[in-house]
Parts: sequence; C-alpha cells; structure tokens
Amino acid sequence: MNAASTPTKQPPAAERVYAHVKQAVLDRSYEGGTLLTEGDLAEAVGVSRTPVREGLLRLEAEGLIKLYPKKGALVLPVSAQEIADVVETRLLVEEHAVRKVVPATTQLLSRLEELLDEHEEHRETGDLAAAAATDRCFHATIVRAAGNEILSQLYDQLRDRQLRMGVAVMHAEPDRIAKNIEEHAEILAALRAGDGERAAAVVRRHVSRVKAIVRGEA
Repeated sequence: MNAASTPTKQPPAAERVYAHVKQAVLDRSYEGGTLLTEGDLAEAVGVSRTPVREGLLRLEAEGLIKLYPKKGALVLPVSAQEIADVVETRLLVEEHAVRKVVPATTQLLSRLEELLDEHEEHRETGDLAAAAATDRCFHATIVRAAGNEILSQLYDQLRDRQLRMGVAVMHAEPDRIAKNIEEHAEILAALRAGDGERAAAVVRRHVSRVKAIVRGEA
C-alpha cells in the first residue's frame, strides 16, 4: 500500500472532544456561563460519553470549565482577576521585549508587516477569531525576537487566555480591530525608527486598553 492510499488516522476520541470544546470556548461559540452536557457533546463530536468525560477533565484542569456531577460542564467566564493578571504579565514581558529588539532586524520588520496585512484581511472579512489570533501572533513575534527563551515560554502559556480575551474584546467593540491595526502600525513605525521607548509606550497603551474593554470600563 502506498502512502497516498493510507487512510488518515483520527486522533483519540478524548482528544477530539478536548479540541472541539476548547476551540469553541476560545472563539466564544460556547460563551461563558454555558452549561454543556455530556450527551450533547458526545453527539456533536460523534463519540461515546466516556471520552467526553476524559476531555472535559483536561479542560477543567486548564481552568476553562467547571464540572458538575450529573449536570455537565459550565464554561467559566473570563474573570476580572484573570484579565488583570494577564494584562500585568503581558506588560512586564512585552515592554521589556520591544525595547530589547531595538535595533530591529530586517527579518523581524518584514514579518510584522506581513502580520499587519493579515490582520487587515481578517478585518475586511469580519473573522473575529482569526483577527484575535493574528493580533496575538504580532506580539508573540516581538517577544520571540527578544531572544529570551524563558520569557517566550512564559508568554506562550498565556496563549489561550489571550485568544479568548481578544475575541471578547472584538465582540465588545467591533471597531477595535481597526484600532488594533493602527496601534500595531505605530509599534512597527517606532521599531523602524529605532525608538524602543516610543514602541514600549504604544505597547502599554495598547495592552492596557484590553483590560478596560473586557471589563466594560471603556
């Protein structure tokens, strides 16, 4: 049998449940406060209830849901404390990173330009989840370019929370995508000019705004 005719092997059932629910929580298909039942999830993914429980246990450990015996799984809303913690951590890492990448390499500047173009495409199509992912990637690219592997790993641990909060921001303020693109362009311009302090100031304004919007203060 040649490789072309080899059937694609599906991931284990519990992994499929985990991936299905996690994606739906992150892109807000399952809003905070939604109660998910094992039966409905088993039907949606096409598996039995046993792997549903396994997948949900993983998601509970990650803090995305809360399991209630005989009732189901409650999708946990983004809490005010989580928002504050994520924003504080992002500012500590990102302000340091954006200063450290100056003078920026041509490769970094080109990649950030590409991400700006992708972000604009998502704005035009109205794909909020993709816009949030591209937004996060723009910042992660700068963090990686700073060259501190430990900080990069710390930042990557925030990925799911950032994506979920990013989509929440887009829903709360749809025009925010255009504002994000504008602020990313400001960061890029400051890096092109070799002005790390100006870039850090834009990062602080940009990231702090997330907390205000998600908490309904903007």
